[in-house]
Amino acid sequence: MMKIKMERQKNIALIAHDNKKDDLINWVKENKEILSKHFLCGTGTTSKRISESTELPVKAFKSGPLGGDQQIGARIVEGKIDMVIFFWDPLEAQPHDPDIKALLRIAVLYDIPIATNKSSADYILSSPLMDEEYTREIVDYSDLRISK
Repeated sequence: MMKIKMERQKNIALIAHDNKKDDLINWVKENKEILSKHFLCGTGTTSKRISESTELPVKAFKSGPLGGDQQIGARIVEGKIDMVIFFWDPLEAQPHDPDIKALLRIAVLYDIPIATNKSSADYILSSPLMDEEYTREIVDYSDLRISK
C-alpha cells in the first residue's frame, strides 16, 4: 500500500455538465465560506462561471470535451487533487463520455473522494475530515505484471 497525505487545505476539482452548471454554482455559493479555505480548480466554462459568480479563485483547465477531464485525471495521478465535486448529467449523452469514465476510474483507483450530486457533495463537505489531514491508502500497482 502507498500512503498519500491530504493536507488540511484540500485541492478540490469542480466539474459540471452543461445542464448542471447552475446547480454547481448555487452549491458553491451556499458553501462559499467553507470552500474559500481550500484550493479550487475546474474545467473551462465551469471554473470561469464559478469564479465570476462567487469571486472565489478557481484555477481553470481546458473544457471537458477539449481535455479538461483528462487534465484533472492527470493531477489526481500526480497527487495534486484531493477530491472531485462533479455534478454530472446522467440523462444526457456527452461527446467526451470516455474521458468522463476515465476520470471516474482514476478517482476510484487513487482513492479520491468524489461527489456526483448535491447530496454527496454536502456529505463530503460536512465531514469532520475536511478540516483535518487525512492519509489515503492506495494499492501500489508498480509491481503489477500483466500476463499475455
